[in-house]
Amino acid sequence: MLGFLVVAALALASLAIGSRPIGLRNVAAALVAYDRADDLHLIVREVRLPRMIVAVLAGAALGMAGAVMQALTRNPLAEPGLLGINGGAATAVVLGVSLFHLAHVSHYVLCAAVGAGLAGVAVFALGRAGETGINPVRLLLAEAGISVTLAAVTGLVVLNAPPTVFEGFRTWMAGSLERSGFEAAVVLVVAVSAGLAVVLAHVDSLNALALGDDLGQALGADPRRVWLLSCLSVMILAGAATAAAGPIGFVGLIAPHLARAVAGPDQRRILAFSALFAAALLLGADMAGRVIAAPSEVPAGIVTALLGGPFFVAAVRRFRVGGR
Repeated sequence: MLGFLVVAALALASLAIGSRPIGLRNVAAALVAYDRADDLHLIVREVRLPRMIVAVLAGAALGMAGAVMQALTRNPLAEPGLLGINGGAATAVVLGVSLFHLAHVSHYVLCAAVGAGLAGVAVFALGRAGETGINPVRLLLAEAGISVTLAAVTGLVVLNAPPTVFEGFRTWMAGSLERSGFEAAVVLVVAVSAGLAVVLAHVDSLNALALGDDLGQALGADPRRVWLLSCLSVMILAGAATAAAGPIGFVGLIAPHLARAVAGPDQRRILAFSALFAAALLLGADMAGRVIAAPSEVPAGIVTALLGGPFFVAAVRRFRVGGR
């Protein structure tokens, strides 16, 4: 309950805080007695409200995707941004817009899901150490190679795109919520619901496999089915979040660590708390980006990178991942 209250408080604050502060009285009036002639109401309803909804949903999606990946690989450093999934989604969206002139956010989500899936499969395949399963060091090295390749492809396409396309890509690639709208929020609701349904369909098996492949199979978990459903859920969740908000990193890394600290080992509780913590992180990053450079703004993706970089270094030093 406390987690929901924190997210609700941050969501309300995000409607009031920005380059132009708006009092809570005006925020409430804009929500319950909307007046299109009032510019403050327009800012709240047409700009900040959809932006807040996208931040909550995209953050929750990234948090759950990160929790699933860390449980699946038993790697505390796993998250969509670090395993090339965000990069694959971003590259697919860039190619879709440039080559096929896609413009609807639902098309972005489809492209992002396909790109996320292909990148994830490539990283996981390269990260395997023979028949012994996933090796954390090989996984990170594979991600580095895949990410560099994807970044090169994305850069090549963007630099050769028309100036108007380049300007849109520049904002989106930084992980900005500035242009979020209700259309993106609706697509995110559908995608997050679908991804959550897939996760809940195999969360008990994730709990079993967390004890090890052999013991998990003895408890009735099918590793191949778990891998398939987990990858599908991550594709949907990370792909939708990336399509709507851009490639935002580290949110899916930090939130599951915080969730395990308060929720224990049960994956159901970890997923719930990861969603809440990630939504709070992205809301906070978005608000900070609006304030620290007002009247301009710093994209939320840059703020999360500034926070996540030191956290990643600390996690590497703490866990000293050198093998399974």
